[in-house]
Amino acid sequence: MIKLTIWNEYEHEKVNPKVAAIYPQGIHQALAEGLAAQPFEIRTATLDQSEHGLTEEVLNNTDVLIWWGHKAHGKVEDDIVNCVHERVMKGMGLIVLHSGHFSKIFKMLMGTSCDLRWREAGEKERLWVVNPAHPITEGLGSYFELEQEEMYGEHFDIPAPDELVLLSWFEGGEVFRSGCTYHRGQGKIFYFRPGHETYPTYYNQDVLQVIANGVKWAAPVRTARPVYGKSEPLETISAKSLTVIG
Repeated sequence: MIKLTIWNEYEHEKVNPKVAAIYPQGIHQALAEGLAAQPFEIRTATLDQSEHGLTEEVLNNTDVLIWWGHKAHGKVEDDIVNCVHERVMKGMGLIVLHSGHFSKIFKMLMGTSCDLRWREAGEKERLWVVNPAHPITEGLGSYFELEQEEMYGEHFDIPAPDELVLLSWFEGGEVFRSGCTYHRGQGKIFYFRPGHETYPTYYNQDVLQVIANGVKWAAPVRTARPVYGKSEPLETISAKSLTVIG
């Protein structure tokens, strides 16, 4: 079982009746229920919990962390961000959703502004599979559509992805790199664009399929961790004379 923690700032749902009507128990709970049939051991965490719900114990028992944030990026404590970063570097997978592109943790891992163009007009989004052999696209067709979503458009100020698996086209004409993978240290990162809070995106079966596939892909590989620093030789090194020139 993959140990999955779903983190959501859980702010919009408390103050916006439209969002509360779509996600009455929060985006984190909708995702937990949508992924319940998967071979995951799921827990949730939110911003207002002690240590944002991401205590040392929780992080040490998390194989993959899903991150949804939007209006409260600045409220996330730097110490918690640093702890998440350390866990990613040591092998924890990270799935960053929608406006999580502006989260402290994603910007730290990318090293860029992660800025983009946007528009909220309830327009159609068509997500094209551009890497059909990738495990994250398993079970999908050539594309899938969301009838209403917020537009994100290029240029997206991120490093060139290790792999681009999904590309979005929007009704207004823009395109966007919507499914990007990265490796940082021993950790794997997947950025997945859809999920604006005023649309029921996280009930869409194709979206849930991508997230489930992403969690499986990002799960740690069970292998020995690299050893750094001064190293003793594995074999006997024969003594060699030092030749001084000059």
